[in-house]
Amino acid sequence: MACPKEINMLLELQKGIIYGPVNSRRLGRSLGINILPAQRKICPFNCVYCQYGWTKDHLLRINPNPDLPTVNAVKETLKKALISTDNPPAYITFSGNGEPTLHPDFSQIVEEVTILRDRLAPEAKTAILSNSALVSDKSIRKALSRLDVRIMKLDCGTPDIFKRYNQPCPGVDLEAITKGLSRVPDVDIQALVSAGRAGNLNTQNTTAWIERLKHIRPLSVQLYTLDRGYPAKNLRPANRKELDDIKARVQKAGIRIGVF
Repeated sequence: MACPKEINMLLELQKGIIYGPVNSRRLGRSLGINILPAQRKICPFNCVYCQYGWTKDHLLRINPNPDLPTVNAVKETLKKALISTDNPPAYITFSGNGEPTLHPDFSQIVEEVTILRDRLAPEAKTAILSNSALVSDKSIRKALSRLDVRIMKLDCGTPDIFKRYNQPCPGVDLEAITKGLSRVPDVDIQALVSAGRAGNLNTQNTTAWIERLKHIRPLSVQLYTLDRGYPAKNLRPANRKELDDIKARVQKAGIRIGVF
């Protein structure tokens, strides 16, 4: 699929390992951890709405390489950040320049971050914002279970919309993601809904998406729409009525949902 010219107001990629604290719509005051290369986005998805623009390094696996932060670098950088702050964050959140679970040492980094949090900021919770691409991997699910909050993406219900809207790498399967998410403890699902020809807002997709939610049984669903720059054409934010209609359908299915 050819990539349209990026529009203005895309976010800049993170320049280092630690960023913020930022005021997150979902988490409040959150200290971000970027365990991917500085100023380079690596992701198994190429979402049409991504606030960082199109994915140039469209990968499902990363081999260890000098561009990746080491376990020790993450540990020491976070340690300095927590020691130097007078106001500890409410959350320490894995996010950053793409998909954090791609890091080959993700599990070990989670362990080190958890130990540091317990020692230096025991009131803070650990969290992740993930696109769920690797959630079918048992070792990834085990690492995710060590975190306090798991906010995992599921935008689409049908494979066709998933391929067009999230544009996954070969080997990323919507059925495997759904099954994997159903095996993650206490998971929160995030979904970005947008309208327009390139969007995911249609009745068939929403119906199929809700059926997947029933299978996953999440703690909650976080529904939101476009709020920052995005690279694709033929997109528009969902309006309040469209979001409220989806919210009502999800609530009717017995699932807790909030609109952000």
